[in-house]
Amino acid sequence: MENEKIELEIKKLLAEYEEYAKANNFKVNPENKIAENIVRALLMREELLGERYCPCRKATGDIEEDKKIICPCIYHKEEIEKDGHCHCNLFVK
Repeated sequence: MENEKIELEIKKLLAEYEEYAKANNFKVNPENKIAENIVRALLMREELLGERYCPCRKATGDIEEDKKIICPCIYHKEEIEKDGHCHCNLFVK
């Protein structure tokens, strides 16, 4: 039962990120397994640390500093523009 709840939460969050990406002229990684694993990591960090901190960045414990890495982090748009994807590969051009 708990597993079903997690899978539903992953699908819900992916749908939210897809809407966000579409509104910003990029998309969620089309490799479903990659996107699902990143979202799973975001949900785990939310449970452990209280926020959906980017799984590829280190939370410092400084609330103000760590706000920058709450997904979608402040770096993602620049990274997508420069590299074609954000650092963790959740969002792509």
